[in-house]
Amino acid sequence: MVIKRGLFLLLGLIALVLGLLGIVLPLLPTVPFILLAAFCFARSSERLHLWLMTHPWFADTLTQWQQQGAMRKSLKRKAMLVSILSFSFSIIVVPILWVKGVLIVMALILLWYLKTIPEIE
Repeated sequence: MVIKRGLFLLLGLIALVLGLLGIVLPLLPTVPFILLAAFCFARSSERLHLWLMTHPWFADTLTQWQQQGAMRKSLKRKAMLVSILSFSFSIIVVPILWVKGVLIVMALILLWYLKTIPEIE
């Protein structure tokens, strides 16, 4: 049980760092990593889970996701727009053709995933 909690804590901390990096780095999505961090902290650290669930940047989105399994329509559109812009920039800048192809596939998968998330009006 202690090892399991430790693994969830470690995974939660890694997801939180990646989510925070995703705020400023174009290819890292923020929301999935923050959701993963909340999931892991709920199973490993009450204190970190409470901190994340009440943090001003994430509280509304996490609460809506937890209660309704959905995102606000405006946040979803913003996530899609930022994803399109950042992937487009990366595709234009990268000179290697196969990397451009991988980026296009990644962008399409991310956009499909975001599109399938239920919306809160």
